[in-house]
Amino acid sequence: MGKPVKDTYLYFRLLRYVRPYWRLFLVTVLSMVIVAATDPALAALLKPMLDGAFVNNDPEIIKMVPIFLVSLFILRGLASFASGASLHWVANKVIMNVRNEMFQRLLTLPSRFYDHQTSGALISKFTFDATQIRDASTNAITISIRDTLSVVGLLGWMLYTDWKLTLLCMVCAPVISIIVLIIRKRLRKMGRKVQDSMGDINHILNESIQNHKLVKLFNGQEHEYLRFYGANNNNRRYMMKYAIAAVASGPSVQLITAVVLASVVYIATLQASAGTTTVGEFGSFIAAMVMIMTPLKRLVALNEHLQKGLAACESIFELLDEKPEADTGPQIADRSKGDVEFRGITFRYTPDDKEALEDISLHITPGETVALVGLSGSGKTTIANLIPAFYPVKEGSILLDGVDIRQYSLASLRSNIALVSQDVALFNDTIRNNIAYGSMKDATDKQVIDAAKAAHAWEFIEKMPEGLYTVIGEKGQRLSGGQRQRLAIARAILKDAPVLILDEATSSLDTESERHIQAALDNIRRGRTCIIIAHRLSTIENADRILVIDQGKIVQAGTHQELIAEEGVYARLHKAQFTEAVH
Repeated sequence: MGKPVKDTYLYFRLLRYVRPYWRLFLVTVLSMVIVAATDPALAALLKPMLDGAFVNNDPEIIKMVPIFLVSLFILRGLASFASGASLHWVANKVIMNVRNEMFQRLLTLPSRFYDHQTSGALISKFTFDATQIRDASTNAITISIRDTLSVVGLLGWMLYTDWKLTLLCMVCAPVISIIVLIIRKRLRKMGRKVQDSMGDINHILNESIQNHKLVKLFNGQEHEYLRFYGANNNNRRYMMKYAIAAVASGPSVQLITAVVLASVVYIATLQASAGTTTVGEFGSFIAAMVMIMTPLKRLVALNEHLQKGLAACESIFELLDEKPEADTGPQIADRSKGDVEFRGITFRYTPDDKEALEDISLHITPGETVALVGLSGSGKTTIANLIPAFYPVKEGSILLDGVDIRQYSLASLRSNIALVSQDVALFNDTIRNNIAYGSMKDATDKQVIDAAKAAHAWEFIEKMPEGLYTVIGEKGQRLSGGQRQRLAIARAILKDAPVLILDEATSSLDTESERHIQAALDNIRRGRTCIIIAHRLSTIENADRILVIDQGKIVQAGTHQELIAEEGVYARLHKAQFTEAVH
């Protein structure tokens, strides 16, 4: 797809967001037409004013010209207000709708997409790129209509007044077109670099804010400042290059037109001296020629805004064109029995990665508690991620109640699964809304409190200033690590899902909290299929079955006592942790 074709495609795709508001946009366009019509009317008014009022001293014209002049500017002012107000309304609606569609798409994208994106770059699409499309989506059309009509009207008046001088003026048009084409490519390139550098700024800023304690603890202020300075300086450089390319077109065009203007003034002066042109015609022609410069400059400058907007369109449509996670399962999973089976699962996160899991076959019966242990990177969390279909399985199959999970709709599959992970996900909202999240938002306060009590969270919640309705800050910063973990467990308890996945769920707890939570987990595990990923082996000794994962394979399976007796990998891990705990 060539560049002009691609630009046209991007532009017409962007205009789809304007289409729903075509009636109000039509008001903008018609108002612009009126504004454009006043330009040649003003130039034309100069002819009778100069000839009739100043040369011939016609009393009627002396009276009428001021009335026409005031009326003309009243009409122009009303039309300008109508066009400006309606234009801003449409432009802001377009930006809002684009952001809504982007966010809606973001919520449906697969986990693999987030693995390769920085939050800063994504946030930049919403905060920076979306605002850049304003000029391209609305201003570009209205300015091009208004200023094109102004140019055509003024040019028509100039041709009517003196066609020979007008043809002389038009010799600059091809030169101006060449300048615009040369600069367009530079503007697009720098526009992309400005957007990328804004993403880098947002990314570094986001990381520094989230990790501010770590930065202070390790004296990383200078390192973070240098990172931010580098990204900020890159943004400045690219903005400057963009600005230089943008402002270069103006003086170039003005120089060409100044030469033509000087030639026209000289020739027109000679004609006036020879008596072939009246003062009014001369003044009207020069006025039209001077007035035509303003819309011409705006049309040339429009390329700058248009290229910036089209570069933003590329970035935004790239996100909107990302494929959402496949959700083609024809079946609705009712409340599951909790029968989970892996059949010959081999999995890689990307085709270039080594195998995270290799030929995993595993059957977990309803109500059984299975613990997964092993060194970091062995594949334990990958197993947990595959059950809710966070990543698609290509080799082998995972069954829930004897049905391949690919046959279930994602929403119904995930409604049967609760997950408590080491990295607790909390929102800057009330405690209640963090426990009764999403589909559980209609739970009663009693149900929320019961879940909090079962998770041993009520003991600190009731001491909060506003109890359940206390806002906990971004990522629950106002809570301790153990308190955040217990809120996550309360959320899983309230969901009451038949399959429960605990990924290092007690890792952030002190000894006393862990004892309470362990008792709570023992209670909620009853009647549920439970998959526990644990680093501390002491927390899973009572599991029905323990699987030892090493380099993506199941190398041992059995109860705690059986694995200790085998004196294999599990026994060595247990002995190492026991020795470490003693020392």
